[in-house]
Amino acid sequence: MVKIFVGLKGSGKTKTLIEMANSTVETSNGTVVCIEKGTKLIHEIKYQARLINTDEYHITDAEALFGFVAGIIASDHDAKDLFIDSSLKICNNDVAAFETFVKDVAQLTEAQEVRLVMTASIAAEDVPESVRCYIA
Repeated sequence: MVKIFVGLKGSGKTKTLIEMANSTVETSNGTVVCIEKGTKLIHEIKYQARLINTDEYHITDAEALFGFVAGIIASDHDAKDLFIDSSLKICNNDVAAFETFVKDVAQLTEAQEVRLVMTASIAAEDVPESVRCYIA
């Protein structure tokens, strides 16, 4: 299951993601992983969740982000809930590559029974047609 919160900067996407991640920590029967660009969530996300800064791993495009997510899922069979803040930004704001990432990660998370929630700073009307079905 993939959900994407879209909207322009300041629309509350990250706040919603933080609330969902913290709530999921309380209810999940597996590992909760939060992926972000930078360290702005370090004091917002409960310590029980694994918080990962993509900058530390030199993840700068959609292909690297997909490989990273796949690696997390492959190495931690208890990872059942993933959250990615600023996913489009991590994908270097490449909308076409982001579209491919979403399609690929949706197939992966469905096959592995992992829930994925992410945010993307993009106006809803600018979201590619194939990604719109994932908008929360």
